Amino acid sequence: MKPAHNPIPASSRTTTRAANGACPEPTRLARAVQGAIAALALGAGAVPAPVWAQDADAGESVRLKPGAMLQETLPPETRKQLPTFVWGERMQGKTDDVTVLEGEVELRRHDTVIRADRVEFDQRTNEALATGHVLINRNGDRFQGPELQMNVETYKGHFSEPTYQLLKNQASGDASRIDFLDRDTMVVHDGRYSTCERPPGSRWMPDWLVRATSIELDSVEDVGTAKGGVLEFKGVPILAAPYFTFPLSDKRKSGVLPPSMAIDNQSGVQLTAPYYLNLAPNMDATLAPSLMTKRGVDLAGEFRYLQPSYTGRLRAAFMPSDRLRDDDRWAYSLQHSQRLTDNVGGGSPISLRANLNRVGDDNYWRDFPRSITSLTSRLLRNEADLGWIRGPWSVNAGVYQWQSLQDVSAPFTPPYDRLPSLSLNYQKYDQTLLGMPGWDMSVQTNFTRFQRSILSTAGEVKSGGDRSLAVAEITRRWQSPGWFVQPRARLHATQYQFDNATGVPTSTSRAVPTVSLDSGLVFERPAAYFGRQYTQTLEPRAFFTWTPFRDQTSLPNFDSGARDFNLATMFSENAYNGNDRISDTRAVTLGVNSRLLDADNGAEVIRLGMAQRVLLEDQNVTLPGGVPVTDRVSNMLLAARVQWDPLWSFDTNLQYNPKSGESVRTTMGGRYTPGPFRVLSAAYRIQRGTSEQIDLGWQWPIADLWGGASTRVPGRALGPGQWYTVGRMNYSMPDRKIIDLVAGFEYDAGCWLGRVVLSRLQQSRTTANQSILFQLEFSGFSRVGASSLQTLQGNVPKYQYLREEIVPPSRFQQYD
Repeated sequence: MKPAHNPIPASSRTTTRAANGACPEPTRLARAVQGAIAALALGAGAVPAPVWAQDADAGESVRLKPGAMLQETLPPETRKQLPTFVWGERMQGKTDDVTVLEGEVELRRHDTVIRADRVEFDQRTNEALATGHVLINRNGDRFQGPELQMNVETYKGHFSEPTYQLLKNQASGDASRIDFLDRDTMVVHDGRYSTCERPPGSRWMPDWLVRATSIELDSVEDVGTAKGGVLEFKGVPILAAPYFTFPLSDKRKSGVLPPSMAIDNQSGVQLTAPYYLNLAPNMDATLAPSLMTKRGVDLAGEFRYLQPSYTGRLRAAFMPSDRLRDDDRWAYSLQHSQRLTDNVGGGSPISLRANLNRVGDDNYWRDFPRSITSLTSRLLRNEADLGWIRGPWSVNAGVYQWQSLQDVSAPFTPPYDRLPSLSLNYQKYDQTLLGMPGWDMSVQTNFTRFQRSILSTAGEVKSGGDRSLAVAEITRRWQSPGWFVQPRARLHATQYQFDNATGVPTSTSRAVPTVSLDSGLVFERPAAYFGRQYTQTLEPRAFFTWTPFRDQTSLPNFDSGARDFNLATMFSENAYNGNDRISDTRAVTLGVNSRLLDADNGAEVIRLGMAQRVLLEDQNVTLPGGVPVTDRVSNMLLAARVQWDPLWSFDTNLQYNPKSGESVRTTMGGRYTPGPFRVLSAAYRIQRGTSEQIDLGWQWPIADLWGGASTRVPGRALGPGQWYTVGRMNYSMPDRKIIDLVAGFEYDAGCWLGRVVLSRLQQSRTTANQSILFQLEFSGFSRVGASSLQTLQGNVPKYQYLREEIVPPSRFQQYD
């Protein structure tokens, strides 16, 4: 095959190079050699855009067609037709025999370039032998050494004493020999592997490396397999195994995750060495065994699965013979959702949702503070329910249970279990009523069996009962751009079956009607401040609600509690959540908001608001042990949010008592985010007579504190050599002590990350868990998952991980 000379750039034309470096036109002998070499299939190289693809029919000369883009890979059929370009100062040989090229030899074909002092090519076997300063670039991967032998048809061969650089993860290494098994797989013998940059020169000692008897690198599966391998950091072996795997890209791969170490006051030194298992594209697992010097071995793990009809996650941990409690310790957490059937009866599929969380004893939450988040609280949710929807109808059936972890020094009353709870609901929108469209109607019905057991000095005390309820509601909203009016009517009916205080079965019922009217206006005007154009709004709102008094003191309280006092609850009908107490609220709530909107993009720059409720009559319905509300004027709520510049924001909420002339509860907070990996947040919270706290959070590069300049590097935070300080602190002013503290440092060395985190988590008024967490993470080798990183992500507001996925590099970025 004779390649055309135009329009291929001059630097890519097939020529023989004269001894003096000139490039004359190809001779007849050179063209004959080109025809022999053209059978080489050495990869997929490229020329500058536009790309030229071949199109040749039998009996016709080769014609080149322009392509629209540079192509990373080519179809096998196209690859077979590619020409090969060869340069050399001297050449000898004959057809169908051995051809020898010497003197700055270069062989180029699509994505493969071979350079050497001397190349021998046997046209009968397709074997090529390159010697002297050999360099091969295959699809962006570069290898250099003294001698290469390769079959250019099968890509099998070997490279003696090479150094190498891999494109995908910027890894480097060297070996006594590399065997190329095929185009995508090679074996490194007596080699080293690291993602640390390799500077020019023969001596290279990276910060971390894998040293192994053999390392198999599979570029299709993007996985490396080391046999007889040792992981070294700063020359110190930290992990050795006869066999382990590691990823060659950002794809999920089985392998070792970054180990972590912690030192705390109750577990001693804790070393965790997690291992990730990529079981299938839709299934994986993480094993995280931990050795605690004061307690023993904790075997923890996580299993995740994803199918077309279901998905879920299971976490579990087991510690045999924990020396801290002289007992076996265990815990598990399961989240599962599933579509059980196809569409049923013209409606939706029947769906299942399960959320199960259990631990083996009441002290688990305090003894494993860095365990599964849902298992470190004192109230663990366990629930499973089924759901189905058809048009306006929906059906739900479930069981809901709590595991309460009691503390003798600080007991609490757990919620009731609902075993079972059955619901049938009807909801219809935009209906016509009395010839008027736009009405929304709903009916909610529910039957629940409540149960609860409480341990006391007198033994186990059980209570519970049955509750049936029906809530019917009708509402309509009239609105335009400048106003809205929305009336609402509701009837809440309940029927109870329970044992009273004397143990006598009791049946009672209650029906409570409620009417309300919500309304508001919106005024706008253009405004200008500090040279910027805005739209300023004034939005007054009035809300009226009327619920008559119904005596509810004889009713049990299964699920009602007081609502938080905020702007949302002030514009609602019921002062309690749940369904066992319906407050006799007869009141008017007045409020007003004013907003400043950027005229160019509509962004909210300032929001100011206030609201206050006036009772028309006393509120006599209370929770058990409560007292009626006789103050006709409620506390006033004041709220403000300012974000004059996208870099910072400020929020404050004030609950003011006009009768006493002082604030009852105040929250002020601000956040400053001038750029990536830079965030400062602060909050002050006071509830008079109860608590007063300061909350600080931060992530900041230390170089910025001394006036150093740093810029973002795609996927690599602010580049190598950067220190970051990160943390969160909660300080109690009345107690004059730190309640919770997570603070530490991160160092980005480019090819590895280091973290040191100090953690102090309050467990009771007198005890706290204190620990120091250490972690090393090797870029392109180990993955995210150690406890110190989880601690930062779970506690520091707006924390950014120092690594992120980026577009895989192109072979044109490392082009010879």
